[in-house]
Amino acid sequence: MNFINYIENKIFYILFQLLTIITLSVMLNIANVNKYYVIYIAVLLMCLLIIYLIIDYFIIKKENKKIITIVDDLNEKYYISEILPKSNKLENKAYRYALKSACKAMNDKLGKLEQEKLEYQEYIESFVHEIKTPISALSLSLDNKNELELKNEVNKIDLLVEQILYFARSNNTEKDYFIRKLCLSELVHQVILKYKYYLLNNKIILDIHDLEEDIYTDEKWLIFVISQIIQNSIKYLDKTKKKIEIFSQKGKDNVILTIKDNGCGIKESDLIRVFEKGFTGSDRTKSKSTGMGLYLSKKICNNLGLDIDITSKHQEETTVKIIIPKSNFNHLH
Repeated sequence: MNFINYIENKIFYILFQLLTIITLSVMLNIANVNKYYVIYIAVLLMCLLIIYLIIDYFIIKKENKKIITIVDDLNEKYYISEILPKSNKLENKAYRYALKSACKAMNDKLGKLEQEKLEYQEYIESFVHEIKTPISALSLSLDNKNELELKNEVNKIDLLVEQILYFARSNNTEKDYFIRKLCLSELVHQVILKYKYYLLNNKIILDIHDLEEDIYTDEKWLIFVISQIIQNSIKYLDKTKKKIEIFSQKGKDNVILTIKDNGCGIKESDLIRVFEKGFTGSDRTKSKSTGMGLYLSKKICNNLGLDIDITSKHQEETTVKIIIPKSNFNHLH
């Protein structure tokens, strides 16, 4: 608020004070008071009025600046009505009441939405667990009948169902983390076992080496991320000699898990969009991908304090790196 705005807001008060000074001057003049005294008193009152307005302006400006600082520094702005300094000014009480009522209504609405979101997540998790049971039974039955092609289709359904489960959980992960010491080779081994049918059926060569590093992170979430990357690699391997290479490197401040394939690669124009929700690429048919795997992987990595990076040469290869900082190693302390 500048001084002109302040004067505009105080215009009726100023006019009233000026009218008071004029009235007093007229009454003094009628009372035959020396006109020089009348002028002196009028000028003095005018100066006092100006001084008051200037002081009041700077006080209000200071109070406004304090409020702006409080608001800017507050993360949960829906608590604003509870922490703002109280004012005894009559005109501010109505605004404070309106603000408090609005904040309460918003908090009630947020609470309701949070509850609905939680109920939705619980429903999805319950649904997924229920549907995975018959899928597992069907998969086992197909194992016994040696129906590999049909089993692959059942496994695809299972992977999609799993993706739905992790998508539902990804918005509320704070209470779902268990950070502990993990062996990187064991994590990768779990993922490879999960995709063994795809790897065998597609005659994919695996080159796994240098995975002796220990890391500190959440097991199930990192396994899901690695799974999504391996799944993408399998989908887009189009060479006669299909190959996936998995290895780790220990840096000064991190451990880097690298997953490299010699598939169809990603166009340079698509690379900046690979982590977008639903993005399937300009040359990748939607029948092959949901566009959710890398989006969820990026989201989960951010939540875990990890980085994920993709480089690619179109029609040649794709390399995905998961960077696990050593700062994550201190999560247990």
